[in-house]
Amino acid sequence: MTGFPEGTILGYPRIGRRRELKKAVEAFWSGRIDEQELEATAAELRATTRERLAALGLGRTDSAIPESFSYYDQVLDAAVAVGAIPARFEDLRSEDGTVGLPAYFTIARGEGDRAPLEMTKWFDSNYHYLVPEIGPETVFSLSSDRLVREVAEGVAAGFVTRPVVVGPVTLLALAKASDDAPERFDPLSRLDDLLPVYAELLARLKDAGAEWVQLDEPALVSESLPASTSELSDAAARALAVLGGADARPSILVAAPYADLGDTFAVLAAAPVEAIAVDLVRGGLPAAASGLEGKTLVGGVIDGHNIWRGDLDAAFERLEALRGLGAASVAASTSTSLLHVPHDVDDESALDPRLVSWLAFADQKVGQVVTLARGLSYDRSSIAGELAAATEALQDRLSAPGVRDGAVRARVLGDADFSRVPYEEREEAQEALGLPALPLTTIGSFPQTGDIRRARARFTRGEIPAEDYEEFLRREVASVVALQEDLGLDVLVHGEPERNDMVQYFAEHLDGFDVTEHGWVQSYGSRATRPSILWGDVSRPAPITVEWSAYAQSLTAKHMKGMLTGPVTILAWSFVRDDQPLGETANQVALALRDEIADLEAAGIAIIQVDEPALRELLPLKKADQAAYLQWSVDSFRLATGGAAAGTQVHTHLCYSEFGVVIDAIRALDADVTSIEAARSRMEVVTDIAAAGFDHGIGPGVYDIHSPRVPGVDEVEALLRRAVDEIPTRQLWVNPDCGLKTRGYDETAASLRNIVEATRRVREDVSVAV
Repeated sequence: MTGFPEGTILGYPRIGRRRELKKAVEAFWSGRIDEQELEATAAELRATTRERLAALGLGRTDSAIPESFSYYDQVLDAAVAVGAIPARFEDLRSEDGTVGLPAYFTIARGEGDRAPLEMTKWFDSNYHYLVPEIGPETVFSLSSDRLVREVAEGVAAGFVTRPVVVGPVTLLALAKASDDAPERFDPLSRLDDLLPVYAELLARLKDAGAEWVQLDEPALVSESLPASTSELSDAAARALAVLGGADARPSILVAAPYADLGDTFAVLAAAPVEAIAVDLVRGGLPAAASGLEGKTLVGGVIDGHNIWRGDLDAAFERLEALRGLGAASVAASTSTSLLHVPHDVDDESALDPRLVSWLAFADQKVGQVVTLARGLSYDRSSIAGELAAATEALQDRLSAPGVRDGAVRARVLGDADFSRVPYEEREEAQEALGLPALPLTTIGSFPQTGDIRRARARFTRGEIPAEDYEEFLRREVASVVALQEDLGLDVLVHGEPERNDMVQYFAEHLDGFDVTEHGWVQSYGSRATRPSILWGDVSRPAPITVEWSAYAQSLTAKHMKGMLTGPVTILAWSFVRDDQPLGETANQVALALRDEIADLEAAGIAIIQVDEPALRELLPLKKADQAAYLQWSVDSFRLATGGAAAGTQVHTHLCYSEFGVVIDAIRALDADVTSIEAARSRMEVVTDIAAAGFDHGIGPGVYDIHSPRVPGVDEVEALLRRAVDEIPTRQLWVNPDCGLKTRGYDETAASLRNIVEATRRVREDVSVAV
């Protein structure tokens, strides 16, 4: 078996520098290109990635370059590879039992009456993965050789790459029980049945030319999964004993990113594998453990989560400390896959050069890894110039104007700033809003059409004057308001045509932020976002949303929601400064939003939504860290909304929130109404809501906006009836799972009409006067 390279990365962005994969995949879905054309585009992207990483300094033939491509999601890739296909999709298999690309996308997105796999957050990141469904009936078999073919593709081009696959323990730990599984079934119980298929996959990868394989096992660092730490550790020991004991396999690197491995490190050290990757950004130096002799320790010292250039000298010190644990060798790496960061900061010609000097996107992080690897090969003096340059950039960043703003820091906060009058008083005051039972609303955005995107692009390029662009947006808002009135919704939104992104729009109007031009990061499937860069103290120089909300309200007698993005989500979906506690930064954002809420109230907006879809995703993976996070995150929301009058109805929205995990925090937010994702999970969340005794307004979603499916009236009605059966009708709101930005108008209007009709039926049957 070959030795491990001294520098590597755990994964690389796969959407393309200009989102080429997104465009090709969506063209395939719409029928504009065929499968062969899509495959050709993907192959070209993979070839470009290999060549780029080699040009940046990773070895072409030493397995330093990861083979980490995915058309949609790496968890779906693993599930499809091992045949973990829900029964409703079994007929999509080819005659030979394999799952082709069209079937793969159908599992991801759904089709007709076939609901897609549920989607949720990937650990504490802003990436979403598809949740496998596994039961006693699941028959595991090698059902896709795509990764094998990609390795062979690299070999044919002169590369020996390292295929990356989600490991068996993480695959099962992240899965949910299938619909046919008995109550309390644990997918992890199928581990022994799954391992032979993984062993077969490893053998096929070796035959294709892979000398190393990377098994991603981030579940081993989490304390937020149904399985306990000890159960996961025991499962890892069993899995690696089987896979490591196989005769025909590549060398195995087990990667456990996102947090500290804790005692599980000793389990991996004792396992028959050749290398272990540890996250030294989110985790500490592991304790010495027996079994490291002959193994490589891969130190994740370059932050794969964030875009700061960071302290390269400290990173090298951590690698040197790792050498003291007694492993045969040490390698430098990123802490996680680089799929969480954009491609290349050199693409950002509009950013201030001083800010650019503080940043490292994916390509720059590869360069940092290569530098550290050279230091490991020789000594610290061989990279002294690079270490000094990074230190100088760090010091310049800390002392730059705007990083600390005296006026921002002078605002004094008291306990009263973090609370409103009791909910009972607010509920009584809000009766004046005159809302019906089961009020119908949407989450905020309406479809961002091609016309909207083209108009924004033309305005940005200076091709149309501001007054023409504003008139265009006014027509869009008027159209959205008219549509909602025609549909019969009760609380309206203006549709947000002026917003390119729910975080970036605020970043463009707040001091302390900058935005990128090409800094795209995959969120899920073909969807990408451009996280803003929060580099300094935050303040609001002028109102942000008031003009558009007031205009929309002038068009209707119904209530118009003011739409804001909450402080936690603004942080979670930005690249945030790392030189002060997150709670301090969150409070600065909260104060800016508090001022915005006051201005909305003054403009006559009586219902204001402060979205916090990311509340759950930032929850630390370690239980010991969760209380502190929940305290500052809840406090920042309460600071933002604490000045609202009793008669102002404050809403919030949460995505993929595993409601039961953060129920106490959601209650502590003290929003008058909380809307949550529930359709894709078929309203499972209402059981947690009812069991928790949650007594504020609640809107469990009835329309999965992440799928192109139009839910039928009967389907929506069934979801609503389940909600009505478990939650008092007076609390319930009716709404989609999330904003409608990514959908088209035809499917949106059809879906909302079905929701209105389903609501009408349920209102009649529960004998509620409307």
